[in-house]
Amino acid sequence: MFMKKISIVVPCYNEEESLELFYRETSKVMEEIKKKVEVEYILVNDGSNDKTLQKMRKLSSENKNVIYLSFSRNFGKEAAMLAGFKAANGDYVAVMDADLQDPPKLLPEMFEILEQKEYDCVGTRRVTRTGEPPIRSFLARCFYKIINKLSKVEMVDGARDFRLMTRQMVDAILAMPEYNRYSKGIFGFVGFETKWLEYENVKRVAGETKWNIWKLLLYAMDGIIAFSTVPLNIAAILGVLFCLGSFIAILVIITKTICFGDPVGGWPSMVCIMFFLSGVQLFCTGIIGAYLSKTYLESKKRPIYIVKETNQKSRVL
Repeated sequence: MFMKKISIVVPCYNEEESLELFYRETSKVMEEIKKKVEVEYILVNDGSNDKTLQKMRKLSSENKNVIYLSFSRNFGKEAAMLAGFKAANGDYVAVMDADLQDPPKLLPEMFEILEQKEYDCVGTRRVTRTGEPPIRSFLARCFYKIINKLSKVEMVDGARDFRLMTRQMVDAILAMPEYNRYSKGIFGFVGFETKWLEYENVKRVAGETKWNIWKLLLYAMDGIIAFSTVPLNIAAILGVLFCLGSFIAILVIITKTICFGDPVGGWPSMVCIMFFLSGVQLFCTGIIGAYLSKTYLESKKRPIYIVKETNQKSRVL
């Protein structure tokens, strides 16, 4: 009987406390289907400044199914996922966080669903955000509402990066070599049939989250810019509306002055209008600048990541 292989990609940044726990718990779960699949772990060290790399070396020396890649510096989770996808050679590829917020117990069910050949991907979404700061949960819900109105690519509220995909879907993702990556949008863009599994939110098993509200806001902006040009249209529409408004205001002032001898208002109102219009101009310039900056970075053709160390020699990274 042909044995299928699952590659589990694990981006890691300062996960020395949770990495061994993750491997132990996931291996225990995968024992349930060991007669059907073999498993390889692709651990990607994203420039950690703790002992994450040492933990990876230790795991790889003790377990032949553990492959690790270590970046020359921190390139971000998106780059780490891409590197893991390129290194993976399984029939199915999963992406998971090392903090066990992505429940390994779902993997056997995800595998069985894909084996039925009706779906190309099994994704996961949280139905609760228990344990998260209320402001963070509120902003996350607002983001999904906004981006689904602005973008043609559907993004599911509460969706995690944790998913199991067929080789065909992973190859489609790898065919998108863009520098500015937003994986949630890329997963939606490539299409393929996806089944969603829901689960209750799970707290980190160890360590602290690397995502504060500021980083999440910047990440949300990247997502909007990467998969929608609506902000540019908004800037253009605002320009037209304010030109029209200023033309009407000029007509009103001329009419009042000629017909009623009404003098022009004082400087405070003029200063307020100038500040308001300047703010709108800067806002629109900022939108255009954000798109230009992304275009500038794409045009440089710089590598998305640089691998400094790995125990995998047989595959081009």
